[in-house]
Amino acid sequence: LAIQFFKNVCPALKKYDNVIYEICNEPNGGTSWTTIKQYALEIIPVIREYAPEAVIIVGTPTWSQDVDIAAKDPITEYDNIMYALHFYAATHKDSLRDKCKTAVAKGLPLFVTEYGICDASGNGAIDEAQANRWIELLDGYGISHAMWNLSNKAETSAMIKSGCAKTSNLTANDLSAAGTWFVNMMKNAGLGSEDWVMPEPEEN
Repeated sequence: LAIQFFKNVCPALKKYDNVIYEICNEPNGGTSWTTIKQYALEIIPVIREYAPEAVIIVGTPTWSQDVDIAAKDPITEYDNIMYALHFYAATHKDSLRDKCKTAVAKGLPLFVTEYGICDASGNGAIDEAQANRWIELLDGYGISHAMWNLSNKAETSAMIKSGCAKTSNLTANDLSAAGTWFVNMMKNAGLGSEDWVMPEPEEN
């Protein structure tokens, strides 16, 4: 099914040079790196047929946490391959940061394609101190990261307040605590304005 999915999707995306392909989100249930790697080697050539230079992100075992294991036996058959690391700051602390450091030391290119500043359930209390430690580590290594999630769902990880029904023209007052932290983090990195407003969606 995955092969057929990418055979259907990739031709429609081949004209775009800004598409990143993540081929499996959070392998879990005891899935080994050997199995994940075998799967990746079946999927990557399908994508490469249409996107020979696109970045392809491969998940890692245990909900994309065991990047240290992947670093011992990386994919060498193709270029422009990165490996997913996911964390939730209130749950994943020094032990997972150590895995990150080990993978980087071995030269494994990482992309944090999902993270939150609450616990791993997507709910619970926010831990800004641990979140800030993660961002300091990622910025120190130059690792890109994408925060989960841009929604108004009634849970801690949502970046928009659950009572907000807007679909455009969001302002700072519409942000949840997680959203406020994210915007402030981006501002501190020099990537946002002081008078933050979400832009209007583009016309299709």
